[in-house]
Amino acid sequence: MRADVESEALITAAAAARRVSVSAFVLEAATEEAGRVLGRADLTLMPADQFDAFVAALDEPDEAPRLADAARSPRRYTRR
Repeated sequence: MRADVESEALITAAAAARRVSVSAFVLEAATEEAGRVLGRADLTLMPADQFDAFVAALDEPDEAPRLADAARSPRRYTRR
């Protein structure tokens, strides 16, 4: 990995403080950050009142006339 002189010195000092190699230090730090990033990708945070409104909206039926018509129409294919 390429780094500027200041970053390299900082990382090297931190690795030495932990008594691990620079590679091990960087790998551990990158792995932890990757876990945080991916964890946030699957998480949606919102205020409690907004969440309650969202859940209430899921319970309300939505008019979908084209979908209802499609469900009532004869099937083109049937299972054997």
